[in-house]
Order: sequence, then C-alpha cells, then structure tokens
Amino acid sequence: MNHKAIPPGGTLGVIGGGQLGRMFVHAAQRMGYRTIVLSPERDCPAAQASNESIIAAYNDLEAIRRLSREAEAATVEFENIPAAALRFLGRSIPVRPSWRTVWICQNRLREKTFLADRGFPLPPWLPLRDEADLAQIIKHMPVPLVLKTAASGYDGKGQIKVDRRGDIERSWRELGSVKCIAEGFVDFIAELSVITARGVDGRSAVFPTAINRHARHILDTSVIPAPVGPIVTLESRRLAFEIAEALDLIGVLTVEMFLGQDGALLINELAPRPHNSGHATIEACVTSQFEQQVRVTSGSPPGSTDLLDPAATVNLMGELWADGEPDWRALLDFDPGVKLHLYGKSAAATGRKMGHLTVVDRDPETALRRAIAARKAIQPSSHRLS
Repeated sequence: MNHKAIPPGGTLGVIGGGQLGRMFVHAAQRMGYRTIVLSPERDCPAAQASNESIIAAYNDLEAIRRLSREAEAATVEFENIPAAALRFLGRSIPVRPSWRTVWICQNRLREKTFLADRGFPLPPWLPLRDEADLAQIIKHMPVPLVLKTAASGYDGKGQIKVDRRGDIERSWRELGSVKCIAEGFVDFIAELSVITARGVDGRSAVFPTAINRHARHILDTSVIPAPVGPIVTLESRRLAFEIAEALDLIGVLTVEMFLGQDGALLINELAPRPHNSGHATIEACVTSQFEQQVRVTSGSPPGSTDLLDPAATVNLMGELWADGEPDWRALLDFDPGVKLHLYGKSAAATGRKMGHLTVVDRDPETALRRAIAARKAIQPSSHRLS
C-alpha cells in the first residue's frame, strides 16, 4: 500500500459523525483537503460540515467500499467502530489509527491486559467474565471498587461503584452480567489527560498535560497546562509517549490518568482519537489536536504542540437549553475573550454535549474562572454545574 503523504486537495475520510468528526472536518478543509464522513445519522454534526457523506451502518460493506474509492486515507471519530470493518477498509487505503489499535482500546479487558503486560501503572483490577471470576472478586478484591463493562461504556455509563462486598454480585447483575472489569477505587488528587500524536515515520508530538474536572461523570472543565509541577508533567507525557510507541500508533491517542495521593500516576483509559479535554488546543497551541489528526492521517509528520498561552475549556451541556435557546449575544457581550464552539446538534438533552467555551489567559486559573463565569451568565439557575 502507498504510504506517501497525501497533499492538500486529496480526500480524507472520517468514520463517525459527532462533534470530534466535525472539528476534524473543519481542520482538514482549512488545510485544503476534501472530506467524506461515514455515519448512520443523516444530520450528524460532521456530515453537516463535510464535503460528502455516506449514510450507512459502520459495518455496511458497500458503504466501506465506497469510502475506500472516494477517500485516500481514513480516521475514526470514536473508538466503538467495528474493528473488522476497519480491517477490511485498511486493505484498500490507510486507516489511522489501525484496526488493531482501535480493537485494543474499544474493550477494557483488552486494554487493561495490553497495558498490564507491558508494565504500565494501573489501579488494581481483575477481569469479570463469568461466575468463577465473580467468586474470586468477591473473595479477594477490597472494596470500594468500580465495576465497568468491558465494552461500550462512556461518560459514566456502564459503571457502578460498589462500597460493600455483599453488593458486588447484585451490581454485576444490574450491568447485565456482561464481561466487565473490577477496578480498585482510586482516591486521586486529580484527573489528568495527555494527548499525543505519532506519524508514519514514528515521530511523536505530545501536547501539554490537561487537568480535568467531571460533573455527574461527564467532563465539565479542562485546563492546560495542568498545575501539577514539572515532575508529574514530565512523567505524564512520558507515559503517553511510551503507550503510543507500544501500540505502534499512527494517529492521535488520548491517555487519561489518575494522580494519586502519593503522587504516582495510574492509567485510567485510552482513546485512540482527539478528546474533549483537548479542545483548548484549538486556541492555545501552535497545532490543534484536530489539525494533528489531519496531519498524521494524511501521512504528514505531526506539528508543534507548543503552548501559546494557558487556556481553559468548559462544556455546554443540554441542560443549558432547558428554558429555550441560550442568549448567545449576552454570552459574547459578557467577555469578549470567550470563544464559542457549537456542535450543530439539533436536539438538546440532559447530559448531551452541545458545545464548549474556551478562554485563553496568561494565568490558567483566571482562564478557568472566566470560562465558568461566562457559562453561568446563560445557565438556568436550576441546572448550574459550577
């Protein structure tokens, strides 16, 4: 297969139609590429922005064949794409990241095993695949612990925290008795994430470490750079780099981590794509996470990840629309430095990410305060997150 860099003017495919795909499309078009989106949803955010779209299931072979004819390389918008479909597509055009990387990252049992076998630091965990595993967990694993489904969990879905040993079996039944992992509960100081990109020639570029805060298990705010000191910063970026190397990644990878009370870092989850915690890179870094995805998908080397200025991002959830369309004029008048990103989603729902705000400031804490204040200016009082 030809792995020469695809110059601007070529066509890049993205599988998945959400906001991350939309922002990939924007970055690709700015750089002169055409885009084609494969998604089952006709009016999805990425398709709205793309030059072309294919409305079909992700494992529709005729749709995949069409994508292989019209795109010169392809990437993924989220990790729950059938790996077999990516493998089939990869026989015709470069798919970055590879089907194998996606296959590992889309299943927590495979992901944890991959990381543990290579010595990466993890919270204590055990597989929960059947009744025998359940008996071992009940007998030997300390509580509190968290049960997480092996597949399809995100934003707190497919997870149950268990505080009493006697509730482990009941909690597993609530999850449908499907394959899970049992993970020791981590009493962490902070949740961090690091996004890295690795090109076809093995060159890597690592973005500044972000510190994240969640509300109701959904990412609420992110700040770069994380105020965790030089040692933790270097260690977090080293771990992300080494995991990308271990995966033989060609693409973008997000590594979510816990910073423990003892100062040690533990790997939480991997995402083989850009991430909501990296949205600030659009304004704050020389190269955004989405331009980076375009570069490595097209076969070009990753760009500079240097930080221009600290920044903070806050998510805009569907709750903001509870009393009708938010007053965007009031928001933009409130702070002229606020950057508004809306995702083009037609229906607002509780817990649904509809957009985000970013503020760049020389002081990261000031950036966060300004972003939160701007969101509060249009937030119904009954739904305030912060």
